[in-house]
Amino acid sequence: MRKTIEVQKVKDSINNHLARTDEYATAEFKAGMCTVLENILMETDNYNGFTFISNNNSEFGTVGYYSRNYI
Repeated sequence: MRKTIEVQKVKDSINNHLARTDEYATAEFKAGMCTVLENILMETDNYNGFTFISNNNSEFGTVGYYSRNYI
């Protein structure tokens, strides 16, 4: 049986995970979430960019870099 989910629901869920600040929300965890979401958004022609949650904490490779909100 094939099931589908709305892209918006996936994006909302991942955006919530990317905003997390607990000990398990590491840069590696968030990088993986970004990769999965970007692939989904690109494949479905829904990629509209993202914004950093904090522009003051967005150095490449850090937790802040992957703490973002996809539009």
